Amino acid sequence: MNKIVKEISSRFSELIAASPAKDVEKNARALLSSGFAKLDLVTREEFDVQTALLNRAREKLAALEARVAALEAEADERRKS
Repeated sequence: MNKIVKEISSRFSELIAASPAKDVEKNARALLSSGFAKLDLVTREEFDVQTALLNRAREKLAALEARVAALEAEADERRKS
């Protein structure tokens, strides 16, 4: 998130470097920071960590579903015997 703000701010700074619009830059930076903060964004690192956790949970769920299916099949066989 900060990387995006810095990049946008840097490009904006380049555009107005030759003009007396430094106040505009400060205001734009504050506005962008405020806007991104309200969006409730996460960093790429946080996203990757959550993705890994979700994948692990999916793997465990698949294993548990297979185990339940095997136990149910075993119980059905016992009832038939």
